[in-house]
Amino acid sequence: MTGWRRSSFSRPFQSGAIRTVFSAVVGASLLAGCGVLPGGSGGSREPVTVMTWAPIGTNATNQPGMPAMAKAYARWVNANGGIDGHTLRILTCDEKNESGGAADCARRAVKENAVAVVGSYSQHGREFMAPLEAASIPFLGGYGLTEEEFNSFLSYPVNGGQATLLAGNGRQLAHECERTALIRPDTITGDDLPELLNAGLGQGGRGSASDIRAAEDATDYTRQAEQARAAAEDGGCVTAVLGDRTETFFDSYRRVPEDGRSIRVSSVLGSVGQPLINSTGGKNGPFEGAYLTGWYPVETDPAWNSMRNVIDKYAFGDNDIDPADPGPQTTWIAYTALKQVIESINDNTITAGKIADTLDRGLQVTTGGLTPPLRWRYEDMLGAPGFPRIVNRDVTFQVVREGRLISQKKGFIDVGQTLGNTAS
Repeated sequence: MTGWRRSSFSRPFQSGAIRTVFSAVVGASLLAGCGVLPGGSGGSREPVTVMTWAPIGTNATNQPGMPAMAKAYARWVNANGGIDGHTLRILTCDEKNESGGAADCARRAVKENAVAVVGSYSQHGREFMAPLEAASIPFLGGYGLTEEEFNSFLSYPVNGGQATLLAGNGRQLAHECERTALIRPDTITGDDLPELLNAGLGQGGRGSASDIRAAEDATDYTRQAEQARAAAEDGGCVTAVLGDRTETFFDSYRRVPEDGRSIRVSSVLGSVGQPLINSTGGKNGPFEGAYLTGWYPVETDPAWNSMRNVIDKYAFGDNDIDPADPGPQTTWIAYTALKQVIESINDNTITAGKIADTLDRGLQVTTGGLTPPLRWRYEDMLGAPGFPRIVNRDVTFQVVREGRLISQKKGFIDVGQTLGNTAS
């Protein structure tokens, strides 16, 4: 699922609670062996160990492409001399969409002496941040689901998380829809989505969306689809943010008999993307004309060419990596940032403390136009209640035309002020 989770600041971790449960950690992998680089510096620089985790094969949202992207990235840099002479050693972990699984992955990162967790997905921020904070391991480029990712002193986000997507979606729909119905998960992490969407709608002079809750693992959403159409009325919009189950919702939605009213559909990238648009009929499917809000440029943008080349040459046909999916895209951006951090340190040994210190001191990283330049100084952060560490407050507006996602509005849209208007 996707969503936002209100919680207190990450609680102190009790060292007596550390338990390494190997049986609970699925999918751990190791790349690049002991770290002597072919054609490199003869092993004079130590390998750098990092971890990437995500849920795989669960009944809710899955992101197998994120660990797969991390492994492809490592093959690429190691085949080209490593990062500043360091072999990149990747650990991956299946966090299972469970709080215990997220905690286990974090504990494994600690045990394996990872210097960072990079480009990862989990909705259990409280559980994974506590072990990382206790070991002073930075969390670089999370997917952006939890509040802990935007308030922990060791979290360095590369996007604005679900907060910017929902606030941006509200801004986007305010210009197009007289009324809006929101279908979102009936979970703690989904409870804040209406407030964020309404902040964007309100900034555009619209009223609040109708809040329609749905089970995140349902197999049919006919009742919610009927409620949404009734709430949107003629000239309105229906936006669904249900992660992997968004497809299931819109399958139910298109089966509801039409009554002549003009209703547009909408979502955010991560819940709907080009593969789903293709599989549901393209220009003849339910998403033709749909409005979508994303973090990054459309998948056809030339700024993604480097990532595509790495996937083509080093993913070895791994079908888990969809270059149009914001999960692997986020992982790519996070590793792009990590590479610049390690290069700037320019030392034989890379530690978690050196990475965090470099980021805290204001290293600016660039992503080739996929995001604005990123820097994590105090003065670069949004400082809004609930998500103070957002440094990238930009989103993109996209629309489906002739079955293809294209830019609705050129460039990035800053939703920082919109987020600042939300209540704490």
